[in-house]
Amino acid sequence: MIDLILKSLFLMLPAYFANMAPVFAKKIDFLDYPIDFNKKLNKKPILGSHKTFRGLFFGVLAGLIIACIQYLLKDYSFFSNISLLDYSNWLLIGLLLSFGALAGDIVKSFVKRQLNIKPGKSFIPWDQIDYTLGSLVFISIIYIPSIEIIITAIIINFLLHIIANQLGYYLGLQKVKF
Repeated sequence: MIDLILKSLFLMLPAYFANMAPVFAKKIDFLDYPIDFNKKLNKKPILGSHKTFRGLFFGVLAGLIIACIQYLLKDYSFFSNISLLDYSNWLLIGLLLSFGALAGDIVKSFVKRQLNIKPGKSFIPWDQIDYTLGSLVFISIIYIPSIEIIITAIIINFLLHIIANQLGYYLGLQKVKF
């Protein structure tokens, strides 16, 4: 069980960092423009002002950095034992997991806006697993994880998301706990 958890965590690292990076980049003015260009669908924002090119840029950058670090760690037995992928193609892995995580979040935001759920308002369980599902879909282009890895990733990421949001709330980085 520990092996399964470690493999799942290691696989998802670029997605975790891609998902977290936009929160930490909020105060940077670079590319601070909504991805949906403030357009509306059915008189509702498509994504809202919280989904920016800045978040997309820094999310992908964070995921790429983590995938590169995973590649650099490949020769250490601990990391080679928990690696499910050949990280020699770290750039593609980083892009797929990062874009997948952010795409999952964007799809969820679109659904929330169309359901009149305000940005930051809780949407359990989708807030906790959107990036997981997106990254697993994108990485399946080059690697199809086992059902055990998929279920483990969803459960772990659900719990990690709640813990990270609690921490972000108490550090003043987020306005809501969940």
